[in-house]
Amino acid sequence: QLQLLESGGGLVQAGGSLRLTCAASGLTFSTYDMGWFRQAPGKEREFVAAITRSGGSTYWADSVKGRFTISRDNAKNTVYLQMNSLKPEDTAVYYCAATSYSGGAYLKDKRFYAYWGQGTQVTVSS
Repeated sequence: QLQLLESGGGLVQAGGSLRLTCAASGLTFSTYDMGWFRQAPGKEREFVAAITRSGGSTYWADSVKGRFTISRDNAKNTVYLQMNSLKPEDTAVYYCAATSYSGGAYLKDKRFYAYWGQGTQVTVSS
């Protein structure tokens, strides 16, 4: 079973940056497409970004496009989310997730992810 562990969350002022890291273990990381989702209090978990298993394609939510960058290092079994120009509305618990499905429609839908991390809190103050 694939296990995912996020780190790198914290408190940052608006306009600042954070880099989230998700370390995977247990199965062959390079055979999974990876996604980042977030959930704010009282809201549904929403898609943020995704990257294909080779790293060749990425997908973004409109709300973060141009500010966030997703990348992966298959040699290190790790996926990253670089977040720049953070806004108070980015405040949420951020989760990484793994899926064996391929294609943008699947990667943006949390129902198609089989493995989830425990989440890391990101708080952006105004």
